[in-house]
Amino acid sequence: MVSRDFDRDKRLLTARQFSAVFDSPTGKVPGKHVLLLARENGLDHPRLGLVIGKKNVKLAVQRNRLKRLIRESFRHNQEALAGWDIVMIARKGLGELENPELHQQFGKLWKRLLRNRPRTESPADAPGVADGTHA
Repeated sequence: MVSRDFDRDKRLLTARQFSAVFDSPTGKVPGKHVLLLARENGLDHPRLGLVIGKKNVKLAVQRNRLKRLIRESFRHNQEALAGWDIVMIARKGLGELENPELHQQFGKLWKRLLRNRPRTESPADAPGVADGTHA
């Protein structure tokens, strides 16, 4: 059975880890109240970082609720998200949404991220590379 925990190894912890995602995201999924940035990490598990500022979500109660819901959604989808470093950035209005709306929005964001995942191609299959079989 796949572990659905959220240990330290599943989190982005340092400024360097966050900067790597901010500086060169390979996946970017904008939502109405949230922005999701992602970068492949070369690991067999995903890592999550949250940016939920006071400016966008005023009350600490709302910020903490959002963090809990995002982490829960991440835990349930982490098997499909393996190999990504993900930063979720809250925008204004996210704290006013009800829990079912948030679950639905986060589910859609994960699906859109997976749909936009860059395909890995071998050099012979890459477009524009001659394989020597055509005259």
